[in-house]
Amino acid sequence: MLVRWISDSAYPPYNEGVLGLNEIIFLVEEAPEGGFTARALDVSIFTDADDLRDLHQKVRDAVSCHFEPANKPKMIRLHFVREEVIAA
Repeated sequence: MLVRWISDSAYPPYNEGVLGLNEIIFLVEEAPEGGFTARALDVSIFTDADDLRDLHQKVRDAVSCHFEPANKPKMIRLHFVREEVIAA
């Protein structure tokens, strides 16, 4: 469950809140040159990796670097998006 609250501040609540996030969601796509790219929703975090094992580690590292320990999400959700083009 994504926790949000209303703030009068111009900055997003996840940067200044006491509660932090319970979950962060990444959109994961296959990169044209191979591997994967992952982009967080609602937070400016992006990473890429050659395989799934590497992706898991890099996403964890990126989240740890972005958030203070008290505000770090408890769960990371990877949402895989796949685009397929077929002839009409």
